[in-house]
Amino acid sequence: MSRTRPDGPCPTMRTCGGCAWLGIPYLKQLRRKHAALTELFEPLARRHEISICIDPVRGMGADSDSDTRILPPRGFRFKAATPFAPGMCGSLRSGFFARGTHEIIESEDCIVEAPGARRILHAVAVAAERSGVSAYDEDRRRGALRHAVVRLGRRSDEGMLTIVTSGREIAHLAAFVDRLRDIDPRVRTVAQNVNLRATNAILGSETRILVGPPRMRDRLLECDFEISPTAFFQTNPEQTEVLYRVAIEHMALDDGDVVLDAYCGSGTIGLSCAAHMRASGRPIRVIGVERNPAGVRDARRNAEINGLDAMARFVEQDATAYIAGAADAGDRVDVLVLDPPRAGASPELLAAAVRLAPRRIVYISCNPVTQARDLDSVLDAGFRLMRVTPVDMFPHTSHIETVAVLACAAG
Repeated sequence: MSRTRPDGPCPTMRTCGGCAWLGIPYLKQLRRKHAALTELFEPLARRHEISICIDPVRGMGADSDSDTRILPPRGFRFKAATPFAPGMCGSLRSGFFARGTHEIIESEDCIVEAPGARRILHAVAVAAERSGVSAYDEDRRRGALRHAVVRLGRRSDEGMLTIVTSGREIAHLAAFVDRLRDIDPRVRTVAQNVNLRATNAILGSETRILVGPPRMRDRLLECDFEISPTAFFQTNPEQTEVLYRVAIEHMALDDGDVVLDAYCGSGTIGLSCAAHMRASGRPIRVIGVERNPAGVRDARRNAEINGLDAMARFVEQDATAYIAGAADAGDRVDVLVLDPPRAGASPELLAAAVRLAPRRIVYISCNPVTQARDLDSVLDAGFRLMRVTPVDMFPHTSHIETVAVLACAAG
């Protein structure tokens, strides 16, 4: 199966479900997302008797209030994955899960993924077949190869391939890895992740490097970042830069400010802030908090790579516990950055954030529903909601990323 014309629909769009809005003109998608956010935040505005400013959606190539005709976004996802399943006569099937099922739709290309990403994943299936590596059968819980995940650099020529297996020891693994090394010159690292559980989650808790360096490198804004196989790094790097510019602008940083970056992951947001302020001649101090040890290790290494280790330190701790401790100690924090998972922040974290009383809270969310819930409690505590800026990280879907900025009533 091959790609249709560049501006045409995807041949599997009605079955795979990954891009449910692909048939909708892009500017209409942006306007629809803005309308949905306006409706979502309206009860919050009524309850607090305020006017909530929702900016036009920052889309790829156009804002939602623009009348300029633009091409729909293509090739923007630099991380791609495939499940595997047994096929006929020892073959492996790969592609996408059909909407709402675990039935695999085979596809050799995807118009929203980075060029070559889907070809690499398809080649993994071919390499496994030729090496005698079996596909995992979900129903029988037998077989070796469960998934493959590839990440490619947008501003580098590096890539990383992770194969996810059902056990640590895999028959014919050496021959399989030899074939994987020859798939694409960008793939310098091949890793094995072991997922022993009967779960819908792709990755397990154990990872080892089979070939190449332990991390790949890519660049966001003024910083280089090293990415390990299981590290969180945004799928759409072009819009990630837009998101970070919006967040930094909303922080209204000044010389000597202290920024606390909760849920910091590998440090991308905090380090981007530090690099931006260093370039402007107004250095700040960044504290990143992350409970994932691998994320903290990556963040510290990224600080060193960019010469920011004197401006940034990273703490391996639960964000709620750290913020509560900082509030109890009366620590100074000028800007608090929250970037929680889809479930949002806990009531305990929000209460601690209010007691910390930063000048501004910049709340980045991939789930506006839980963000609106969380903002309600912060507004109850006396903070002012200044604005909400949507960023279209997920074109052709109903999903949207939002940046909300709150100001302390005393500030």
